[in-house]
Amino acid sequence: MSISSIFIAQQDNHTALRARSAEQRIRQLQALGIELIKRKKDICRAQNKELKTCEMDTEAQLMMLKIELEFISKNLAKWMKPRKVKNSQATMGKKCYIQYEPKGSMLNISTWNAPIAINILPIVGALAAGNSAIVKPSELAPHTATVTHEIISTVFSSNQCAVIEGGPETAQELLKQPFDHIYYTGGHRVGRIVMKAAAENFADITLEMGGKNPAIVDSTADVNNAALKLAWGRMANAGQVCIGPDYILVDKTIEQKFIEEAKAALIRFYNPHGDGFEKSAEFPRLITDGHFQRVKGLIDEAISKGATLEFGGQNDASQRYISPTILSRVNDDMAIMQEEVFGPVMVVIGCEDAEKKLSIIKRQHKPLALYIFSKDRRAINFFLQNTSAGSTVVNHNLIQSGTNPHLPFGGIRHSGTGRIGGFQSFLEFSNPRSVVEAPLGWRDININFPPYSKIYKKLVGKMLS
Repeated sequence: MSISSIFIAQQDNHTALRARSAEQRIRQLQALGIELIKRKKDICRAQNKELKTCEMDTEAQLMMLKIELEFISKNLAKWMKPRKVKNSQATMGKKCYIQYEPKGSMLNISTWNAPIAINILPIVGALAAGNSAIVKPSELAPHTATVTHEIISTVFSSNQCAVIEGGPETAQELLKQPFDHIYYTGGHRVGRIVMKAAAENFADITLEMGGKNPAIVDSTADVNNAALKLAWGRMANAGQVCIGPDYILVDKTIEQKFIEEAKAALIRFYNPHGDGFEKSAEFPRLITDGHFQRVKGLIDEAISKGATLEFGGQNDASQRYISPTILSRVNDDMAIMQEEVFGPVMVVIGCEDAEKKLSIIKRQHKPLALYIFSKDRRAINFFLQNTSAGSTVVNHNLIQSGTNPHLPFGGIRHSGTGRIGGFQSFLEFSNPRSVVEAPLGWRDININFPPYSKIYKKLVGKMLS
C-alpha cells in the first residue's frame, strides 16, 4: 500500500477508533506488551547488529515500555471519563466538564539510538487516546525497524497503526500528509523541517531534540560518587543518549580528583581485567562511519586548540569504535562546546565558583536535562532557580526518563517541545474539549441578554469592584 492510501484508510477508521471502549484499547496495549516480550531476543539481536549493544541495554528499553504500558492500562478507563470542573460566577447553574477526545492521525518519526523504545513509546499514548498512528523508524537502525514492523503488524491492523520503513524520501512523503499530530526525535536541522511541514496543516507537534546537557559538581559534592555516576551516564550507549551529561562543570578545587575518580570508574566499568575497552561486551559502537568521523573530529579539533587529553582517545574506524575519553581545559572556541557530542567523551571544565558555572550554562541553549551534584541545599536551590531545563536530577543522572510514569518527559525550546509519560502521554495526543451544558426550564436563567437589566449591571459591577 502507498503512504497516502494507508493514511486515508486510517482517517476512514477514526470514527470507529474513537468509539472503542477503554477495555478494548487496554486489551490491545496489553497484547503489544506481550508481543514485545515475546520478541525480546529478536530485538536484542537487531540492536546488537546496529550498535553492538548488550542484552541488558536493550532490556532497559523494554522495561521503559513495560512500565508505560502497564501504567496507562491501569489508569486509562479513569482518564477517558469526562472530568467535571468547578463553576465560576459566570457559569453558575451550568454543568462544566472536560471531555478528552482523540486528535485523529499521529505520525512518529523515530531515531536510532534507543530504537525500540523511541519507535513505540510515543505511539502508546496516541493509541490509548484513540488515535491512529504511523511510525517511521530510522533507516540507521534497519534491523530494529523490521522487527518493529513485524510486532506492530501482529497486534494492529494497518488502518489503526502502521510502520513505514524507508529513508529521508519516505519521511518527506509522510510529512506531506495532513497529520493532526507529529512526534519527532532527532536533531535541529530535521526538527526545523518537521516544524515547517506541521505548520502547513496546523498540526500539533512534539519535538525531542536533546542538546548540550550540563552537569554541575560543586565543592561540597561527594566526588567519588559524582565521578562514578557521571562516568556511567556519559558512556551509556557510548554517549549516544539524548539526556546524557554533555559537559561537566567541576569546582576547580576538586577538578583533578574528579578526573582521577572518573578514570577509575571507566576502567571498573569497561576494562576491569585489563583486556582493553574495545573487548568490553557492554561498551557499544557509534552508529555510522559518518558519526564516528564527526566525534573523532571533535576530539582532534579540541586537542589541537589546547584541550588536554586526560584519558582514552583510542579509536578504530573499521569498528566505529572510540574508547571512553576524558578531555579537560575545553573552551567555547572549540566545536565540542558548540554542538551536542553524542559520543563517548567526558568534557570536564574547571570553574572557580557557582556564578562561573551559571555563565557557561547560560551561553548554551536550554537543555533537555541538567544535573546537580552537591550536598549544599542552598547551592542546589541556586541552580534550580537560575537555570531552565526539560528535567533535572540532583546527585544522579539519566534516572528521570522512562522510570517513573508520573514524571513528564520533554524539552524546552531548542531541546524540544511537548511532554510524554503516563497521563501526559494520553494528554499530549488528546484534545481536552471544554463542554458547558446549560439547563432548560425554570433553571435556564438568561439575564445577560440586552437590553441589560439593572440586576445584571449590578452583578457585573460587583464582579469588577
